[in-house]
Amino acid sequence: MKKLILPLLGLLLLFSCKSPEARRPVTQKSGSYIDESIKRNKELVAAEEKQIQEIIEQDPENEYISSPSGFWYYYNEKDTSATNTPEFGDMVEFDYSLETLDGQNIYTNEEIPTRTYVMDKEKLFTGLREGLKLMKRGETVTFLFPSHKAFGFYGDKGRIGADVPILSTVTLNKIIKENNNQNN
Repeated sequence: MKKLILPLLGLLLLFSCKSPEARRPVTQKSGSYIDESIKRNKELVAAEEKQIQEIIEQDPENEYISSPSGFWYYYNEKDTSATNTPEFGDMVEFDYSLETLDGQNIYTNEEIPTRTYVMDKEKLFTGLREGLKLMKRGETVTFLFPSHKAFGFYGDKGRIGADVPILSTVTLNKIIKENNNQNN
């Protein structure tokens, strides 16, 4: 019996010291889903930009400005004497409304209370956050945001659905500078 135990223990030690092998995936995916998603998003952006360009062409009364961030805007009321725009950490107080590009109200000024926002330190949709940085106290600006600058793929989980470009009219009431608490 002793003669059997020693060889069995030797075999057990020999096979138990094997290094672990990497597991292979059951299925391998190609990049086709990502490629399709990229193609779909490019088509969506192109269609929304075309829709915005048509609106701009049909509205010669306003001078639209293309922002480097990928949205368009025009001034309803412009202050040429003020020089301060909000910067990181400044607190701003503003009113705004949201509409679809064809003019249907989503949220009116009356439905949205005056908003206080600390620049780049609180949650706010991308386009509005970038748009506020272009404004001075007392100005009213109308922004046309493609969906990727608005509420994107998810919408607002309320009245704004997925991939909806929006028009927003914003009035900047007050800028409180972070560094010296000075009202502008």
